Amino acid sequence: MSEQTLKIRQLGQQDYQLTWGAMKAFCLQRDNTTGDEVWFVEHPAVFTQGVSGKPEHMLVDNDIPLVQSDRGGQITYHGPGQLVMYVLFDLHRLDIGIRELVDVLESITIAGLKQYGLTAVARQDAPGVYLDDKKIASLGLRVKKGCSYHGLSININMDLTPFSYINPCGYQGLEVTQLSAHGVKCQLNDIAAVLLHELKAQLNYSQLILGPNTL
Repeated sequence: MSEQTLKIRQLGQQDYQLTWGAMKAFCLQRDNTTGDEVWFVEHPAVFTQGVSGKPEHMLVDNDIPLVQSDRGGQITYHGPGQLVMYVLFDLHRLDIGIRELVDVLESITIAGLKQYGLTAVARQDAPGVYLDDKKIASLGLRVKKGCSYHGLSININMDLTPFSYINPCGYQGLEVTQLSAHGVKCQLNDIAAVLLHELKAQLNYSQLILGPNTL
């Protein structure tokens, strides 16, 4: 894997569809000289459904908007108190495939949670990261022209009620959890810093630089 710079954008709270459009545009307009970026964001309450999503996984009528997304996977929920990490990477340049990227995102989450004294695991049958058989982090990716977008969401300190309106990620009866339920008190930026430290090491980025905090 070649050494290169990774640009970080701390975007704060952003509309899901606007962020998705910006990610897709970035991916389609980039060329082999475009540097990789990570966008950290928090979304207002929204359900998103992947390209293979099935409507029956929405269990309860509610007022939260549902967006048909172009990421992989089924239905999930984003809301305040959840950190979303979007990974805009040139996979050819990193010399990894999408399966390896999933493994990396799971691995950095597990390593990050370990910093807080928590032992999390990944599951071969259901992508994501789990604490005590409850899901704390979800993954969904899209690759165009060998470049990724979408990424990872990790529950920090949020209202988990909307997860009960769905089969999370298409799994009936799957329970979700969050860091605050395990006695961890931290800000979203604290978790972002831990994840970046692990990501830099695993993908051999030479340095991290701050980009504009705008879409």
